[in-house]
Amino acid sequence: MAELLVGTALGSSREALRDRCVLLATQDQLGTAVALVELDGLARRVVLCTPDLGPAQLAEVAASAGADAIVVDSARALGDLPALDRYLLSAQLEPATAPSRRFGKTEWVLLTSGTTASPKLVVHTLESLAGGLMGSMPAPVSTAAVVWSTFYDIRRYGGLQIYLRAVLTGSLLVLSSPGEAPDEFLARAAAAGVTHISGTPSHWRRALMSGAAGVIAPRYVRLSGEVADQALLDSLRTAFPHARVAHAFASTEAGVAFDVDDGLAGFPMEFVGGERAGVTLKVLDGTLRIRSSRNASRYVGDAPAPLQGEDGFVDTGDMVELVAGRYHFRGRRGGVINVGGLKVFPEEVESVLNADPRVRMSLVRPRRSPITGAVVVADVVLSDPVQTGAGDIIKQELLTACRCSLAAHKVPVMLRFVPALELTAAGKLVRPGA
Repeated sequence: MAELLVGTALGSSREALRDRCVLLATQDQLGTAVALVELDGLARRVVLCTPDLGPAQLAEVAASAGADAIVVDSARALGDLPALDRYLLSAQLEPATAPSRRFGKTEWVLLTSGTTASPKLVVHTLESLAGGLMGSMPAPVSTAAVVWSTFYDIRRYGGLQIYLRAVLTGSLLVLSSPGEAPDEFLARAAAAGVTHISGTPSHWRRALMSGAAGVIAPRYVRLSGEVADQALLDSLRTAFPHARVAHAFASTEAGVAFDVDDGLAGFPMEFVGGERAGVTLKVLDGTLRIRSSRNASRYVGDAPAPLQGEDGFVDTGDMVELVAGRYHFRGRRGGVINVGGLKVFPEEVESVLNADPRVRMSLVRPRRSPITGAVVVADVVLSDPVQTGAGDIIKQELLTACRCSLAAHKVPVMLRFVPALELTAAGKLVRPGA
């Protein structure tokens, strides 16, 4: 990664992009990695466009962000974007003719990766994204023994965190490719000697299902982006007995709040109240709120809502509940299923289903009901598809477990087995309304 700090892929286009608002719309992750380092301190604002955006969505993002230029690679089809000057990223790094690069005050604009609403445009700086990693960073620090990898796309907040950690410390980094099967990605990561690897809980469930997780022997396994239930944490501990398994809470707006590596779901109540490592947490009306230097500064676009409250806290929209001295995540405030006026958090039901060792992953969703407005139904992926032969027995046992652990209105009225569940481009379960 160290060569990214001294090379150029923009070449003669560098000066033409100075102090401009630039859409970074490369298709290839490597091209993105190269351009991000070069554009920071050069452009006034860089907008990280995810590869799933079509021409119409790119035009909408460009208008909201006030972009006047776009950097692309040869793989990206753009359609008609007449208001933007286009610049082509070189496929190879060249020696930089400019002085050694500096870290500037460029605004980094990220698209939120939530599952229940249209993405918002969120403003960060390199300092807020990198947190304590940067310091003065006069030169990359050699950490050859560390090889990072991530299932995330680095244009998403979770992937960007891993990318910055690698580039700012001079570590090696193995990137995934769009549409790459988990076993293929893990084989590449293993060949590179991966030691630290991250992804969403859904990424990890798919990796465990593939049967290929055993090809890597990491020292550190990280989960973020979704609720990490106890069954998954236990499965990862079994799969990687010599690794530190940590689940982190972070969001595009709030930044990284904490990570937990004690092997338990949720987080200790002591995290809430006082300041820890520059981060202050509080729980108000059942939702987790975060204040830190890693918060984004604001949204951009048409009449954006305030990102922070008057007290400086960002409302994450994630509901938590204190049980026996530990806060547990219950789900997103906007994802609640209303069953006759009673609330159901899908993630709470999923954690019960996922606790059965025969279940690899599940998705709980609403189905309309003329009596209660909605009822709860569940799609379940079994760890071993052969087990579907005993489907009726397994269904009844899963429903019995739900009845023993949950209130009656939370128990699925229907449960079906499916071969797979769809994930968003950010690696999260596709939920109704996404």
